[in-house]
Amino acid sequence: MSIRIDQERCIGCMRCAEVCPGNLIWKKGEKALIRIPEDCWGCTSCMKACPTGAIRFFLGADIGGMGSCMTYRKKDHISEWTITSKSGETRTIRVDDRSSNQY
Repeated sequence: MSIRIDQERCIGCMRCAEVCPGNLIWKKGEKALIRIPEDCWGCTSCMKACPTGAIRFFLGADIGGMGSCMTYRKKDHISEWTITSKSGETRTIRVDDRSSNQY
């Protein structure tokens, strides 16, 4: 499991580094980079903190992802998790944060 940071979308705000519990993200030049991708815990905190959606979570074969990537976007009270397979097929899961803990 690991994150991947899209250098073209990254604005260098470093919000991702502030929330990373493993202290794995650092700044090189004007962009964020992950130090050792294999050490990523998979918590997705950085994805949620990124204002530009520059961070993707790589779903490797070890967890059944077969090379897919997952992105996160929040709009108002809706959290959207989009999984894109290697073939380009996408699936989006939408969660209404207002009712996500009702059970």
